[in-house]
Amino acid sequence: MITRRRLLQITGTLGLTAVAAGCADPMPGSPSLPPGESPAPPVPSSPAAAPPSTTIPPPVVTPVDELCRSAWGAQPARPGGRPHTITRMTLHHTAVVLGDNSNAPARLRQHQRYHQNDKGWIDIAYHVSVDRNGNIYELRDWHLAGDTATEYDPAGHFLVLCEGDFDREEITEAQLHGAALAFAWATQNFHIAPTTLGGHRDFASTSCPGTNLYARLANGEIGRRVDELVAAGPVDLKQFCGPAADAKVAQIEAGR
Repeated sequence: MITRRRLLQITGTLGLTAVAAGCADPMPGSPSLPPGESPAPPVPSSPAAAPPSTTIPPPVVTPVDELCRSAWGAQPARPGGRPHTITRMTLHHTAVVLGDNSNAPARLRQHQRYHQNDKGWIDIAYHVSVDRNGNIYELRDWHLAGDTATEYDPAGHFLVLCEGDFDREEITEAQLHGAALAFAWATQNFHIAPTTLGGHRDFASTSCPGTNLYARLANGEIGRRVDELVAAGPVDLKQFCGPAADAKVAQIEAGR
């Protein structure tokens, strides 16, 4: 039989840790319970807060209207043309002073007549046009290579035309932005690098796209605009057709 004195000796030998581990008595400082009463069950801890969501929101899509050929009064393309794979982007101007922007749709019809009737091409030479107010127009089917009166081969080039003569005119902010939108769309749609963007004069003996416009290309401004648009999310260049598009062209021609 272990006496109380012997138990105190053992406790002193094993230390307080052993006593606490093998003892069902309340910890020092805990209130004593009446005989026969069980301790209250522990209060459950609050559940841990859920971690913040890591879901990445979808990119913001920039919708851009492209006025259909029928809206600006294009004639049907003639049979033929060269299918091509677009690998780069090229900037042009018409080298004709536009004057008031209300002239833009009629000028496109004039270009198409000249290219089809005088040059014998299947259609207007370019794929997209941008007027002074930044309106974007559908021109030749981009599945087909453009045409040129100069010595370079435009096969593989996505051709954007800025309406005006930029050896004599300055380009507007709206027109510059419209051209950048068209190039950003092409970059994403054809999976080509913005660094493929050049001017007509980079491939042929011509001043096109005009000294004032080419300067904005040479100093990197247009390329930076394209990069920013691409980084912001997809550009949706969607065809704008039907009565609403016809009414939009009528407003442009009315100077509104």
